[in-house]
Amino acid sequence: MEQSRKNTLKITGLGVLLLVTIIVSFWLGRYPITTKEVLGISLSKIYPIEQFWTDRVETVLVNIRLPRVVLACLVGCSLSAAGAAYQGVFQNPMAAPDILGASAGAAFGAALAILNYGSSFTITVSAFFFSLVTVFIVYAISRKVKGKSILGLILAGIVIGSLFSAATSFIKLVADPSDQLPAITYWLMGSLAGSKIGDIKFAFLPMAVGLVPLLLLRWRMNVLTMGDDEAKTMGINANQIRLAVIICSTLTTAASVAVSGMIGWVGLVIPHLARRLVGNNYNHLMFASVLIGAIFLLWVDNIARNLLTTEIPLGILTAFIGAPFFIYLIIRGENY
Repeated sequence: MEQSRKNTLKITGLGVLLLVTIIVSFWLGRYPITTKEVLGISLSKIYPIEQFWTDRVETVLVNIRLPRVVLACLVGCSLSAAGAAYQGVFQNPMAAPDILGASAGAAFGAALAILNYGSSFTITVSAFFFSLVTVFIVYAISRKVKGKSILGLILAGIVIGSLFSAATSFIKLVADPSDQLPAITYWLMGSLAGSKIGDIKFAFLPMAVGLVPLLLLRWRMNVLTMGDDEAKTMGINANQIRLAVIICSTLTTAASVAVSGMIGWVGLVIPHLARRLVGNNYNHLMFASVLIGAIFLLWVDNIARNLLTTEIPLGILTAFIGAPFFIYLIIRGENY
């Protein structure tokens, strides 16, 4: 009970830290916005008050900074939750949201849309669609594999993901090097630049449909980490729970990659960081992963858009931060 109380306090602290980070993120940028202006503009959407800010400030806040901050939170928490869930159901600390090829499928879908001069909305829809198609193919193949279903899923994910990666490379080969190839390359590096309210509307529903069940199933994930035999003795159908977790994690991953591009390491590293903070109990681990993931990606995005005059793709920064941290975990020999 004492440990549970401590973890509850830690999660509450993370919630407060996330709120502070969101507020600070509204301040940061090449065009300064004060807290008073943020609060005033926010309140004006609910209750009519006298305008003391310029129209330009409101445009920057509502049309540029707000969608970006919200998407950073949504993508960060979605990738982290998916990573934590995969690590539990596959009983593999190296599992990540792209383990079943979702990211590779999304990359192919986006590249295909860019090759055909699709709009930003078309690129997002294509990435989301092919991400789901990839995981469906992986699952269909795993059903035909004899023996351990988990091993079949992982192996099928590696193979199909490689095939879609090869297909993406072919599209890059035939793409127009003057405009299409740079667009594909930049998308593959991941970014929240140009985020719009429409992106939030598109991603929110699949993210919510995926995240809510993952949070509700968190105690069953504790049982899955003990093995299928232990789950059976407790009256839990491990295969059904595993399938539900895979579907929900795939939805959140597909929606995240569709609106942000390829952002690696978040779903792999953040769950391990959450374990160091609250332990292996999924009742606390899932909430900690969601909050830390949102905080982490918010700060990475703040750095990306403020460090240099040219914006740094998020995938580059998350690799620079995530890889050394994961090396530290390996050297420490943490037992997860």
